[in-house]
Amino acid sequence: MKVLLINGSPREKGCTFTALSEVSMALQAENIEAEIFHVGNKPIRGCIACGACANSNRCIFDDDTVNTALDKAKEADAFVFGSPVHYAAASGLITSFLDRFFYAGDGFQYKPGAAVVSCRRGGATTAFEQLNKYFTIANMPVVSSQYWNMVHGNTPEEVKQDLEGMQTMRTLGKNMAWLLKCIQAGKEAGVTLPEKEPRAVTNFIR
Repeated sequence: MKVLLINGSPREKGCTFTALSEVSMALQAENIEAEIFHVGNKPIRGCIACGACANSNRCIFDDDTVNTALDKAKEADAFVFGSPVHYAAASGLITSFLDRFFYAGDGFQYKPGAAVVSCRRGGATTAFEQLNKYFTIANMPVVSSQYWNMVHGNTPEEVKQDLEGMQTMRTLGKNMAWLLKCIQAGKEAGVTLPEKEPRAVTNFIR
């Protein structure tokens, strides 16, 4: 089993990475493979709703890291998306990234997902809520911890001093590992996925 952890910070080894690393170590301690993927620090295009991804499950824009992550996602059993807090929201990088990642991608259904946010002081809860919405529109079980999945600090060293935040990250990793093992046990016992109904779409103006 493998978890793909996506670092949505422009800083590859900053505070968000520090939080994700704590989750990763907890997963590996439970014999779950974990990989941290950095979205990079170059501009990431926003989705233009062209629909070209409908048949290929790849984004038409191939000049950033979205398609690379989509390739890695095929081998992942679960996901953790991390972001710093910018103006009480997730980073522009991870927002543009996830809009295209989820719109172009396929096969996320019933794979557990979790969000992690890092902030200096405030705005973490709104950014956390924003990221969780991607899971709840994609039939993904949402993995929680003992507190909201956030750490505080202005540097990696300060984040490590957030003892409650670090413990929350470790608990998240353990909870993710537990759920993955439960899902695997269910498959081995013959438990099937929920039957999917044909999609109903209702516009508000009609």
